[in-house]
Amino acid sequence: MNDSTFAGRYIHFISNTEIPLPLPDNTELLYPYDNPETRRVMERYYSKYYGDKGKRIFLIGINPGRLGCGVTGINFTDAEALRTSCGIPNTLEGGRELSARFIYEMVEYCGGPDLFFSRFFLTALSPLGFTCEGKNRNYYDTTALMEHLRPWLVSSFKRQIDLGAHRRIAFSLGQGKNFKVLQELNREHGFFDEINPLPHPRWVLQYRSKEKEKFLEMYKENLNGALEGSGTT
Repeated sequence: MNDSTFAGRYIHFISNTEIPLPLPDNTELLYPYDNPETRRVMERYYSKYYGDKGKRIFLIGINPGRLGCGVTGINFTDAEALRTSCGIPNTLEGGRELSARFIYEMVEYCGGPDLFFSRFFLTALSPLGFTCEGKNRNYYDTTALMEHLRPWLVSSFKRQIDLGAHRRIAFSLGQGKNFKVLQELNREHGFFDEINPLPHPRWVLQYRSKEKEKFLEMYKENLNGALEGSGTT
């Protein structure tokens, strides 16, 4: 894959991302990238949507989860979304992820995958995910884990920005702890001029599913405003 494209740079980044082990508090690393089928669909997906040198506005989640990126290697994307929304057949297992369901409804609401991914990049502050006793764990769930990961989170996120981020604005997918950490790190390191929060996709479907249309419109309005401000409409 051509390392001069966004796709090539990302594949190189994720393939060379090392984390300080062992992890504290019985935390286990979620690492799907040595699965040949995961590698295949990742390269297909990134080549399809990011095979250029354009910059993107970053939408920043927490860290990969077991049913989405922990299977596909692609943030906020489960195996079913790859098949039905992205047109990428695969043999990956795993059920539907609530976050992926909302995100791909939002992607369609904002014009479909080709248009959306030419402008935006779905990522996470931590590019690698974690579990504890078979359940998802967030990078901030224990004080010891957060302190252990903090220098690595900063250095790896700087590498993500170098992939091709618009530096004027980014979005936190989540209005709580993830946004708080991003704000703190942004004040210290100047990643972006501005980081704005959006409701976490899982929260929307788990707790506000009857108001889903309102949140889809909220995403669309905020993202369109960011495009206008970045001169990328």
